[in-house]
Amino acid sequence: MPYVHVQITKDGATAEQKRAVIKGITDVLVKVLNKNPDATFVVIDEIDTDNWGHKGTSVTELRKAAAAESAKAAKPTKVKPAKAEKPKKKA
Repeated sequence: MPYVHVQITKDGATAEQKRAVIKGITDVLVKVLNKNPDATFVVIDEIDTDNWGHKGTSVTELRKAAAAESAKAAKPTKVKPAKAEKPKKKA
């Protein structure tokens, strides 16, 4: 009786996506380990990003920092027009 516990951050996985995860995990257990799908359980827990941390920082803060960095990188920078070279005088 396989029991698979999946934890993901709570950030918008749809019911359809979760059904696909449950089916996919079940299919792998059937195909690879010959498990009976009738006795296979898959549980998905969605964890708030404030309650999930990495390297001492919550996922909420990590994503805010990543978004700020992306916005900063996406800002167009002012490009100075190239100066036209003066024609060289022939000696």
